[in-house]
Amino acid sequence: MKLPSFFTRSKIIIIVAVAVIGIGSFLYFNRSKTPLYETITISSGTLIQEVSVTGSVTPVKSATLAFEKGGKIKGIYVDVGQRVVAGQILAETDNAELRAGILDAEANLAAENAKLAEFKRGSRPEELRVSETKVANAQISQTDADQNLRDKIGDAYTKADDAVRNEVDQFMSNPRTPTPQLNFVVADDQLRIDIVQKRYAIELLFTPWQKDISLLEGVQNPKPSGELAQKNLATIKGFLDKIALAVNALTPSGTLSQTTIDGYKGSVTTARSNINTAIVNLTAAEEKFRTAESTLLLAQNELTLKQSGVGEEQIVGEEARVKQAEAKVETARAQFEKTILRSPISGVITRKDAKVGEIISGNGSVLSVITDQNLELDVNIPETDIAKVKIGDTATVTLDAYGETVTFGATVGSIDPAATVIEGVPTYKTTLYFIKYDARVKSGMTANIDILTNKRESALSVPTRAITTSNTGTTVDVENPDKTIRTVTVTIGMKSSDGKTEIVSGLKEGDRVILNIQK
Repeated sequence: MKLPSFFTRSKIIIIVAVAVIGIGSFLYFNRSKTPLYETITISSGTLIQEVSVTGSVTPVKSATLAFEKGGKIKGIYVDVGQRVVAGQILAETDNAELRAGILDAEANLAAENAKLAEFKRGSRPEELRVSETKVANAQISQTDADQNLRDKIGDAYTKADDAVRNEVDQFMSNPRTPTPQLNFVVADDQLRIDIVQKRYAIELLFTPWQKDISLLEGVQNPKPSGELAQKNLATIKGFLDKIALAVNALTPSGTLSQTTIDGYKGSVTTARSNINTAIVNLTAAEEKFRTAESTLLLAQNELTLKQSGVGEEQIVGEEARVKQAEAKVETARAQFEKTILRSPISGVITRKDAKVGEIISGNGSVLSVITDQNLELDVNIPETDIAKVKIGDTATVTLDAYGETVTFGATVGSIDPAATVIEGVPTYKTTLYFIKYDARVKSGMTANIDILTNKRESALSVPTRAITTSNTGTTVDVENPDKTIRTVTVTIGMKSSDGKTEIVSGLKEGDRVILNIQK
């Protein structure tokens, strides 16, 4: 009996299903037992080790500088914002007398040393003749220097008289009276008052100055006259500086032409130039005179020493005088140094509290200076990382105020030797200095700091998770060319900040390291 087609189709479907299930079961239970895994090919590259910490920006201390000894400020040689180096001269008070005192003390010491040497050696006839010649030459030089100083004193008066009474008085009314007036309008009323008052004061100094000049030929020592001339020239120079300010501010008007203004400016320029020349010439003449005096004194002392016979007791006495002279030199230098203000650190001038010409008392604030890195970074590094950090390490800094795209450079400056426990964790306070000043950095800002603690160029490395450490050593699984796996013992080095470990030995470039095996 023939079955319906329905039953035939059902039978075929059942047979196919059973076959599929059978084949699937066979494949499942007889599948390969080979494990699956990931690999990475080793290549050389740069490894970087960093310690990342959070800290804050803090200010460093500034130094307020003052003279140990008061006086009139002769010069301030720096401005606010200017960078200075440790030991640099920043300012000084009037110290001409003390400078001369050093020269005198040094000359005296040289003379005493020479005398002691002569005492010990004794003199020969030819040495006496040489010393006599030195004295004669020194006398000639001293005479020339004396006459030169007198000439420069007289020339200073002449130039001063011409500068004031000829060049400047041409645009003043009643210049030699108690009520001098300018022939043009000055916008700055205080400047006008200063000019007319100084003009009257200068007229008052001309008369005694002229008298001093007339008596100069009969004076044995011209140095006091030189000092008077220097003082008067300085006064006139200040007067001319104010005149220059007034004249340079003039503009043409109905009563004042440009030609007239140009003539005034030319006269003031000539006057100032002549006064400056007089100051330079007189200073040089005074220095030459002092040198000639010291040279003559030394030559005379040498001759006296050679002409006299000495005994042992005189040598001992002279040795004592040499020590005294040395002490006087040191004292003179110490006193001189009190008139000079030097920077104790390298840094930047932040404040100027005095002006040239001002008379200040001892310990009165003159300048303030801070170090080049006027802001620093304070961080606390955990003990687990502090061994990696050393002084001089560089760092990249970002500030919360500016985001991660704005970076600043810094270096590790100091590490506290003692730990500070914070929330039960021993940490070490570390200070970093910004490499470059940046006005955007403000005290109190929060800083994120990545300190570069180590770096390896052309180093072999593998992901740290591929390394196995046990009692028997440190190993890495490597895939052979035929897909078999071997375990290799390796020597590891630095661990980088991106999860890699340096392979010092055991592997070579091109090896395929197994990262993980899926059973």
